[in-house]
Amino acid sequence: MKKIILIAILLIACHTSAQIKLTGVVKDSIGNTLEMANIIAINKQTKKIDSYGFTDAFGNYKLNLNKNANYTVKASYVGMKTGTLEVGTKEADLTRDIILALDNTLDEVEIISKMPVTVKGDTIVYNADSFKSGTEKKLEDVLKKLPGVEVNDEGEIQVEGKTVNKVMVEGKDFFDGDTKLATKNIPANAIDKVQVLKNHSEVRQMSSVTDNEDNIVINLKLKEGKKNFWFGEVAAGIGMGTEDTRYIVHPKLFYYSPKYSLNLITDFNNIGEIPFTRRDYFKFTGGFRGGGGRGTGFNVASSDIGFLTLRNNRAKEIESRFGALNFSYAPKKNWDISGFAIYSGSDTDLEENTIRNYLNPDNNNDAAIDTETTQSTTNQQNDLGLIKLSSSYKPNTDNQFDYDIFAKISDQQERQLLTSERTTIGGITTTVPITELTTQNPFSINQNINYYYTLNDRNIFAFEAQHLWQDEDPFYNARLSQLSFFNQLGLTDQPLFDVSQNKRVKTNKVDAKLDYYYVINPKSNVNVTLGTTLSNQEFNSDVFQVLTNGDQQNINNPNAINNVDYSFDDYYVGLHYKFITGIFTFNQGVTAHKYSAKNTQLGSVFDNSFTKLLPDASIKVALKKSETLRLNYSQQVSFTDINSVAEGFVFNNYNSLYSGNRELENSLSHNVNLSYFSFNMFNYTNVFANINYSKRIDAVKGATRFDGVDQVSTSINSVFPDETISANANFQKSYRKFKVTLGGNVAYAISNNLFFSGLTGENENRESNSFTQNYNTRFSSNFRNAPNFDIGYNVSINKYDQGGIVNTFTTHSPFVSFDTFITDELVFNTKYTYNNFRNQSRTLNDYSFWDADLSYQKGGSKWEYIIKATNLLNTRSLNQDESNAIFNSSSAYIVQPRFVTFSVKYNL
Repeated sequence: MKKIILIAILLIACHTSAQIKLTGVVKDSIGNTLEMANIIAINKQTKKIDSYGFTDAFGNYKLNLNKNANYTVKASYVGMKTGTLEVGTKEADLTRDIILALDNTLDEVEIISKMPVTVKGDTIVYNADSFKSGTEKKLEDVLKKLPGVEVNDEGEIQVEGKTVNKVMVEGKDFFDGDTKLATKNIPANAIDKVQVLKNHSEVRQMSSVTDNEDNIVINLKLKEGKKNFWFGEVAAGIGMGTEDTRYIVHPKLFYYSPKYSLNLITDFNNIGEIPFTRRDYFKFTGGFRGGGGRGTGFNVASSDIGFLTLRNNRAKEIESRFGALNFSYAPKKNWDISGFAIYSGSDTDLEENTIRNYLNPDNNNDAAIDTETTQSTTNQQNDLGLIKLSSSYKPNTDNQFDYDIFAKISDQQERQLLTSERTTIGGITTTVPITELTTQNPFSINQNINYYYTLNDRNIFAFEAQHLWQDEDPFYNARLSQLSFFNQLGLTDQPLFDVSQNKRVKTNKVDAKLDYYYVINPKSNVNVTLGTTLSNQEFNSDVFQVLTNGDQQNINNPNAINNVDYSFDDYYVGLHYKFITGIFTFNQGVTAHKYSAKNTQLGSVFDNSFTKLLPDASIKVALKKSETLRLNYSQQVSFTDINSVAEGFVFNNYNSLYSGNRELENSLSHNVNLSYFSFNMFNYTNVFANINYSKRIDAVKGATRFDGVDQVSTSINSVFPDETISANANFQKSYRKFKVTLGGNVAYAISNNLFFSGLTGENENRESNSFTQNYNTRFSSNFRNAPNFDIGYNVSINKYDQGGIVNTFTTHSPFVSFDTFITDELVFNTKYTYNNFRNQSRTLNDYSFWDADLSYQKGGSKWEYIIKATNLLNTRSLNQDESNAIFNSSSAYIVQPRFVTFSVKYNL
């Protein structure tokens, strides 16, 4: 790695020494400097752009030019005639000013078509070919090379530190709600331009009265040969692993025309590439916004037992099946219909070994568990489906009507064989074999209807309503020889416990609000909001036991049965005033809420009803065109859903029993955020930073009682506040051929939980602190005619203080990737990552991953041949640490072994 870094430094030095700088100021005819004017330098001999840039806030520009060359320098600005300057370079730097004359013919189009990057208002346009080296395969490979743009391993896009909400192609939504499907599937060779739309508003008339600063959308413009024609790829491959055969099949087809579009993505493989995970499924919103009034936190939680989650999309074996269809159709110019259907199936085998060190065991009890070592093998089967249909009708500029319906359905099953070795303080070890089965078939239907009406320039109305119907039916079964809380459930004591639980949770929830905006003048408006959230949930659960003789025994113990009805109502009215003065934008207001949280169970009703006034305020300082400082403050009242108030016992897993608390009250949190964003196109420097502070009062916390490793818990409102302060920052600097990124985040949290003390016979508070740190550096190149590299170093430090017991886990992760053209037809790519995982005293695991592929495509041919080697070092396990108020743990989980695949791809 040191050699690669040295070569990179030498390349930079050679590249820099062969150039001179041309600087100056761009002004209008009366001497006013022009910010964000576009500048290009065209080499007269090669007829190509050798350098480009933008003016800063004071009209200054800077271009790096070759020595002893002749250039035509052009400057353009909206509403101005293009200025031209003839420059001949020698050995010394030059200074030349450019004056632009007023012109309404907008001839800046000439220069914009040639610029690698152009800026027009809140839109940044990247000419994709200006940043491609030729080795890019998918959209994410292109985006990673653009100044100010980042793409993480999950396919999530960030622009100037802000998350991109969605990707569009030719102005049409691409699987609305998730950018991963776009970054991982759209071919790089189809992309002509990447448009970054900042301050994007889905509704024209709302753009002037709402704050859309954090709403960023990417729109892709296709190459001319890709419009009105099918494009994409059809690929298939086979491979060999250490134990079995591997396969890959993934056709991907795309069609775009002015009137309609169609996208088909499929992927079938057993090489560990997961196109759509369970996590993707549950976080996929389909573009639906969260309901609820400003200042209210009420989210319907998932009621499942809890399936194991893949780490870094890695497991012992993964077989994936995926199919997705996306369409859009415009019957009229003012009416758009769109939608998608997604199916994702997988069969996954996981194997994991975990050591848990329990905190504060009863030292006066030799039978108290000190450590637990578990070995588990798990099989998961998932079939997930999503369907969405949308319609947007705009009869004229003053009216817009939107309707969406979004359905999610799944069939999931998890079987786990687990061995638990429990060591007491007295040194006695007991081995308990356990079998678990979890299944569920939940579904939900979400409908959204919006209407926006502009009466005139001063009066704007917006009505938004959302309805959720959700039905969940998790089933759980456990077979084990030890179950300490069998008496509490009313089970029959046996050598082997075979106990099952049925659960059913139904949710019917409506969110609706009406906003009225009165525009006082272009710099101020008043917003009045009337709204409501109405939710009703039903929770039913029961437990049954299979006896040794095979008979099924239904448990009639009231402690093991739930029959609960829970309603939550919120009626609110809000008043906000927004105004702009100079560089400051103020938006402050207050929302009055009338709450009612009522649960009916055990023959009685508990009603938590009250009113609350919740203030919020924000101040934005526009330091420059693309440099802002913002301070936000808000109060939020948060409520639990039915899962936390149902008082009958339910299983969390084989050693954890939970009973809700019907008398739970809301919590109140104070939230402060200070953020800074700067994107300087003059020197391609992107900086963003955030500081967040949150204090939660009367937080809903767990109160736990232990019997060995078995625990029985409930929830209470803690009298001790929880506090969290976090900060993150990122610096990115782009040169013509290089990009440097430095970043990190730190977080310190204080939380409280109650535990039953065997010494006092009472619940005692246990304060826990965590201090987590993550730092990352990255240095990458983007040469057209030379090998490219991406070098980085990531460090994470997690320090946990649980009641005076301190544990620190550190992971060092340097990485390097490299791609190059061996010949004009042969491309080589490789990536190596090293990980060192340790605690405060010793290294727990060292592991590395090395992948490589070699692809061949003859010039002009549509056929491509790829040989890919995965996990060349045959690493077998990864590590993960965890700490909570109950235990500290470290886990090792098995991953797929080394294998090699050969595939053939046909590019349409």
